[in-house]
Amino acid sequence: MTARRLALIEADDSSAPAGRAPAAGTLRVAIATQDMKFLNAHFGSARTFAIYDVTADSRRFVEAVGFSDTADESGSHRTDGDDRIGPKVAALQGCHLLFVLAIGGPAAAKVVAARMHPLKLPAPEPIDGVLARVQAMLSGNPPPWLRKILHADRPRDFTED
Repeated sequence: MTARRLALIEADDSSAPAGRAPAAGTLRVAIATQDMKFLNAHFGSARTFAIYDVTADSRRFVEAVGFSDTADESGSHRTDGDDRIGPKVAALQGCHLLFVLAIGGPAAAKVVAARMHPLKLPAPEPIDGVLARVQAMLSGNPPPWLRKILHADRPRDFTED
């Protein structure tokens, strides 16, 4: 399975492009989508993942990663050895959060092993609404699991004061 990438590049943009890690305090968020407007896809059947860098004050589109070979949401798995999970996980490397409508156990395990936190929403939702929800969590008192993600890249300081 081949991933196609579409990224917007601005000459005077100093923020992190798709190939680089986001700035400190920024979450890189991937959203499973069929139309680039809504979170409306299962992990395996998502034709596209919209990727954004999100802070409490801003959100920035980083790139869209598209796939031509997707699952049919029937719940059945191929037996011919074709791996649809690995290429998607590899293409999303560097994302902190992954929003989907559904994700199977094997895929969730690979996503977690790649240091991404999968979040399932019960129904389709506009991408802007998902991003606003992330910004609200960041601007208040983030839940412990989100604080852990935000501080995961920081070196631990064991010095005594």
